[in-house]
Amino acid sequence: RKRRRILEINRAAARFFHSYMMSNAGKAGYNYFLNRGLTKKTIVKFGLGYAPDGWDVLLKHLKENGFSISEMLESGLITKTRRGSYIDMFRNRVMTPVIDIRGNVIAFGGRVLDDSKPKYINTSETLVYKKTNELFGMNLAKAAEDDSLILCEGYMDVIAMHQAGFTNAVAGCGTALTNEQVKLISRYADEVVLCYDNDEAGRKALNRAIEMFRRADIKIRIPNLSGGKDPDEIIRAQGRERFAAMLDGSANEIEYAILNLRNEYNLHTTQGKVDFLNEVIKLLSSASVIEQELYISRLSEELQIEKDSVMAQLSQYKKRQAYRTRRKRLEEERSSDMRELTRRSYESSASARKLKAEERMLAILIKYPKCIKLCTDFSAESISDVTVRKAFSIVTDLIDKGYDINLSDFSAQLNDKELSELSRLINLFDDSKEPEREFSDCINIIKAEAKGTAADSANITNDEEFSKLLKSIADSKKIHNEEGE
Repeated sequence: RKRRRILEINRAAARFFHSYMMSNAGKAGYNYFLNRGLTKKTIVKFGLGYAPDGWDVLLKHLKENGFSISEMLESGLITKTRRGSYIDMFRNRVMTPVIDIRGNVIAFGGRVLDDSKPKYINTSETLVYKKTNELFGMNLAKAAEDDSLILCEGYMDVIAMHQAGFTNAVAGCGTALTNEQVKLISRYADEVVLCYDNDEAGRKALNRAIEMFRRADIKIRIPNLSGGKDPDEIIRAQGRERFAAMLDGSANEIEYAILNLRNEYNLHTTQGKVDFLNEVIKLLSSASVIEQELYISRLSEELQIEKDSVMAQLSQYKKRQAYRTRRKRLEEERSSDMRELTRRSYESSASARKLKAEERMLAILIKYPKCIKLCTDFSAESISDVTVRKAFSIVTDLIDKGYDINLSDFSAQLNDKELSELSRLINLFDDSKEPEREFSDCINIIKAEAKGTAADSANITNDEEFSKLLKSIADSKKIHNEEGE
């Protein structure tokens, strides 16, 4: 009931603002829109209006029409002063009603007639209006026979574009682009043309929008706007045809990014070309193979650089990126591995060092089966980890029988969780330069821990520290042997 009443009061307010502006008393508002280049037909189509220059003109009108003070407050049309009295929220402003896709008036935007501050006042969020969910003009744009939408920043941009025949234009409602608005656009369009203001703030908003639409898998085109700071100004200054040409010449996100990079480097110098192409290669590394081929062909011809050289550079960059990605994933897996190791150490009362030695010993034995000759006086019962102990017994049995070792050999004797654990420690295993020495050291650590004679047994927190431990053991043996000689 509250929602319905707020929608009713908003509709009554919109009619009041519009009828007031169309009367002699509201001529200042009407002339403002005419001076902005709007026709009477457009003014009526968008339900534009004017809020009187009085403290409570709308309040009295709504009260006469049966609406209560509490309903007016809930709709955001009036506000309470510090003295406790109630006054209109919008006064002496031209008014633009915000209409949702179902045709309901849900909010208002009010602008002063001059440059006084604040220039804009918008309805705060209410029971029927959440600005992050709405797009101004969507109620009209959804009916346009077009599979694309033009997204701009301001109400007047949308109104000017619709008047000029671009009836698929929409705008945010005084907020940065949100995921909810992106989802709404994706319901009605396969492609979006980003017509943001041609200033620093507009460029920042544009870059953010590009990233959001890329994640949503919606095609993007960006026109190179010139001759004005926004679509409204460009259309008024240069006409519909000129603006249409800018839209037709819109670039996709890659072309737009390359164009911006081109402006950052001096392409008349060798170093400028090198730096420019290095940045382009980063940009193209995530593009499709066809896009890479087309753009590199075009740029190599333009810059007079061998295409094969650029393609080779791209290939090297992609390999480095793939290596960094794998390295990062491996580090994350190892970090997760150490957390799991700490947990198992706590549960089994075995030290993290012993558990790490058990895993390393098993991985070495799987990779280098000849190390089994070092197990003559080693018992699997010394192994604390249940999965490692079971896998160790399976491996030694396979080696004794002369079989090759494959992960599939464990499936009959290990459950899914144990197989996953075994697969994890094999994948994390780094090849050993001295497998027999490392294997022997791991066995000695396990034996010593089992007897309770190892010092600092819990001070192992990661693979790097464990590797250092094995190296220190090897170094101490080397020193001992030298002294013996």
